[in-house]
Amino acid sequence: MINLDGAVVIVTGSASGTGAATALSVADKGAHVVVNYSRSKEKAEEVANSCSQLGAEVLVQKANVANDEDCRLLAKVALDRWGKIDGLVNNAGTTQFCPHHDLEGLSAADFQKIYGVNTIGPFQMVRAVAATMQERGAGAVVNVSSVAGTQSIGSSLAYIGSKGALNAITVALARTLGPEIKINAVCPGYIESGWHRRGIGEKATDRMVEAMKKNTPLQAISSPKDIADTIVWLLEGAPNITGELFTVDAGMGLLRGGLPARQ
Repeated sequence: MINLDGAVVIVTGSASGTGAATALSVADKGAHVVVNYSRSKEKAEEVANSCSQLGAEVLVQKANVANDEDCRLLAKVALDRWGKIDGLVNNAGTTQFCPHHDLEGLSAADFQKIYGVNTIGPFQMVRAVAATMQERGAGAVVNVSSVAGTQSIGSSLAYIGSKGALNAITVALARTLGPEIKINAVCPGYIESGWHRRGIGEKATDRMVEAMKKNTPLQAISSPKDIADTIVWLLEGAPNITGELFTVDAGMGLLRGGLPARQ
């Protein structure tokens, strides 16, 4: 648990979607923010400007979390600017949409790329910030995982595997790095952020959204802000909670068999 007013928080993959919403949310709480991007500098700067308008001090840093040197650079720029790192949100993620039955649709290289960002990247980021958090005696990490890793549904088998591995690492690191650092994961279901619309198209996404709104217990889908709210709670609240996986899916996982695997 950290006080976000005056805290320093790194949010990976924060040029858009959940990462952008999280950067804005912690900035609104008074935190200094490192906005990270791998491709879209313009979008990252737009997010940074919005954070600045909330009164936050902001750094924009390009980095590919699959590269360990980039992860260490993200930590370094924060330490050079503010002398501390209080929070880390491992949000950067990638996928390749492929039907689960298409066993020829994914190569080893596809798995390696997806695991590099979704699983190895968060580990490398934790490693990059762990020493300074331990020295200060406090730190909070939130890994943005997915129901893919707990319900074995989602965009591809590689994505499912990468998030399942991230969940296991979250628990192991929480056991290892306490009491100074608490580490939890949030596991969203569908988020209305454009991810699926780019991956499977407008019509297929609309059908999926309609099914969720009709069939899930809460008859709702999540916005990036919904997920960001949970992330912020895990950073600044959630006392005595570590090594937990928090599902945010409007109750989708309560449905017998869930929704169709092709999402």
